[in-house]
Amino acid sequence: MVDGPVASSVGPGIRPGHGQGILTTNGGVPIYDNLNSETVGSRGPVLLEDFHLQEKNAVFNRAKLPERTVHARGFAAKGHFEVTKDISALCAADLFSEVGKKTPVAARFSTVVHERGSPESLRDIRGFSVKFYTQAGNWDFVGNDTPTFFVRDGLQFADLNRALRPDPVYNIQQGWRVLDFNSHHPESILQFLWLLGDRGIPKSWRFMEGYGIHTFVLAAKDGKQTYVKFKWEPKAGVKCLSDDEAQKVGEANMRHSHASADCAEAIDNGEPLEWTLYIQTMDPATENDWPFDPLDSTKVWDEAEFPLQEVGRMVLDKNVDNWHNENEMIAFSPGMLPPGILPSNDKLLHSRIMAYSDAQRYRLGVNYLQLPINAPKNTHFDGNYDGLMNTAKRNEEVNYEPSHNAPVPDLKELGREDAGNIMLENAGNKENVKTRQKIGKDDYTFVQSRKYYQQMERREQEVFQGHLVGFLAMPKCHEKTREIWVGWMHKVDETLGQEVEKALNDALSKSK
Repeated sequence: MVDGPVASSVGPGIRPGHGQGILTTNGGVPIYDNLNSETVGSRGPVLLEDFHLQEKNAVFNRAKLPERTVHARGFAAKGHFEVTKDISALCAADLFSEVGKKTPVAARFSTVVHERGSPESLRDIRGFSVKFYTQAGNWDFVGNDTPTFFVRDGLQFADLNRALRPDPVYNIQQGWRVLDFNSHHPESILQFLWLLGDRGIPKSWRFMEGYGIHTFVLAAKDGKQTYVKFKWEPKAGVKCLSDDEAQKVGEANMRHSHASADCAEAIDNGEPLEWTLYIQTMDPATENDWPFDPLDSTKVWDEAEFPLQEVGRMVLDKNVDNWHNENEMIAFSPGMLPPGILPSNDKLLHSRIMAYSDAQRYRLGVNYLQLPINAPKNTHFDGNYDGLMNTAKRNEEVNYEPSHNAPVPDLKELGREDAGNIMLENAGNKENVKTRQKIGKDDYTFVQSRKYYQQMERREQEVFQGHLVGFLAMPKCHEKTREIWVGWMHKVDETLGQEVEKALNDALSKSK
């Protein structure tokens, strides 16, 4: 039994715990003995009622998250992005609004194919992902260290990764399997020139380039749209390892995480990791003028024809506070785009938008965006109150939208009135337009409703009116809501409208 203040308690196995006084259970109950299980006598069986033993082992058994299907091995760090050149005429995104503006970021670099415990010196594509915490929501830049990809249709994505991963019989990566699959995809040649050449093994995360791979769309406030490709250039320069160097790097210091150790130590020593962000742009109206499809993820845009334009710089100057909570729990999706940046009609990109978010929901749970490393830093509301591990501290009665009972943000004030509702037109086909529009012929709703109401028996009409008026008369029903519904009833049937209006007025008068 623990007597007196918790902080001054003593007993066998009691140890200080993170400045909280003593070690406790997950529920905050002080632990008297953390060395010995509860038994019947000194040699008797362990008791089922030893809750601390059960809880401790149960948490340990479940401590590992499912591995990422790809990009399992990675290194994360935090810092900021600073705008160095003005592109606000091209893009209405908040983070590019003015030169000098800084946006917090968290980045993760990874190997793609192998498991979480694999060496970082393996020949493999490297992931290059950055989460921007902008004032208008998060932007996930989800790229690689190569400018292209193996395939250009998401239907082939799973098969590609099965061919790249160790075989299902011996669990050994086999070069012949990789070439067998890609022999059906000549568009993969350019990717293999990078992967199997001198640039296949970056010396460290800080010595590699990053590419967005896909073509995206920049949307300006005036509605103009521009195709764009993104590229990161490392300040430290591009440096890679030969096969012999890669084999020796792990042996030299007995590490299978040479790249992560290099970057973590550099940050600790006051040497931030830094990249410059560049863009290449194209007028969508000219896309048919080129001998390749600009939306094809297996093709590059020649820098001589589409010059690099500087945008800003990313500085990573802080290591993660906790590897599990930030490196392992950080989650990216190429569909996480703020107003001003849109997806193009790249088929592979559309598949990744669905697949990445789905993978995170499986790995981390449906509320993974509430985890601190993933949560947006701007004021936000999504209406999600349910699901496992929902930690939202909310008490609003209205968890839906639209509503007359909840405030609506001023999109014009946020600079989103144009960028958030822009259409993308493919050159030469003005009917192929992405938009958000209501289904037409909406007024026929009242024609069909009138027909149904007028064939109701009088008793049925009165039952309907009674329920509707009962809801409208509730004290928290907004006046605008009442006005709309009464108006709709007049359009369905004039007598119905008059009867509902009179009954509602009578009910409201009685409640005063």
